[in-house]
Amino acid sequence: MRIKPDTKVIVASGHGARESALDAISGGAYDFYQKPVDIDELGLIVRRAFHVHALEQENARLAETAPADGRVLGRVLTGAPEMMKVARMIERVASAQVSVLLLGASGTGKELLAQGLHDASPRRQGAFVPINCAAIPEALLESELFGHEKGAFTGAIKTTPGKIEQAQGGTLFLDEVGDISLALQVKLLRFLQERVIERIGGRTPIAVDTRIVCATHQDLDAMIGAGSFREDLYYRLAEIVIRIPALKERAGDPALLARHFLTRFAAEMNPAVKGLAPDALAALDAWPWPGNVRELENRMKRAVIMADGKLVTAPISTWTRNGPRAANW
Repeated sequence: MRIKPDTKVIVASGHGARESALDAISGGAYDFYQKPVDIDELGLIVRRAFHVHALEQENARLAETAPADGRVLGRVLTGAPEMMKVARMIERVASAQVSVLLLGASGTGKELLAQGLHDASPRRQGAFVPINCAAIPEALLESELFGHEKGAFTGAIKTTPGKIEQAQGGTLFLDEVGDISLALQVKLLRFLQERVIERIGGRTPIAVDTRIVCATHQDLDAMIGAGSFREDLYYRLAEIVIRIPALKERAGDPALLARHFLTRFAAEMNPAVKGLAPDALAALDAWPWPGNVRELENRMKRAVIMADGKLVTAPISTWTRNGPRAANW
């Protein structure tokens, strides 16, 4: 047992059953069996020993990989069962060569989860390339995605690879994919079907091996019904669909994240602030957080800046959107 403590030792003896059993167990034996041996009973004991050993090994593995700081997928801070379920699902699909669609409201952490999926996948050595499709004008988005050749249009002074090419061997994250125009949806569908692109102004097909992960807060089913999103593209992008719960649906996460943001912002802007007062914690749980984690981060930054003492308290009028209102975020 000193050499290999996880070994399961089974002692069989016919001498002084009770005394022998006590000596064996106190010496580290897993079980004691009194002779004469019945092979079926002994077989059951051995199988049980293997089962217990396997459980201990699995528990040890989980203990080694469990996040000590409440983070899952490397960067996502949570303690809520709802988000832990999302993280486990992402870990399961990370190694599969499938497209993943993340559905959730704005500010729920879709890009962090996409980054976590990339980091957990066999493509982790490649680049993770994010692009917000809603933040780029439609006229420029095609060039951003597919790149362009020198002279393809006014201002194209050099050949520039697009985001799809930049994600070669890695992951391309298309945030707010529901904002892509129908014309660009056709080009994206062609890439997903053939895995080749052509830069704007180019004539040579370029093979690209990249994984597509998308996200949107929009109802794509309704958009398909309205004719503003292609159904065939949806099925290419949504081989796996993962729904991300809003912050108000994550039990305990508002307080957990608030403490995280408070510590970070206090170190940067107001070191005197040390924590949250009880009324602030109550307000955290009561507020519906329509802007999710992004809203919480913004409000905690303002709270830290405006705090007069060591504790952030709830009755701070600058936290409200519609003028002073005590105990309101």
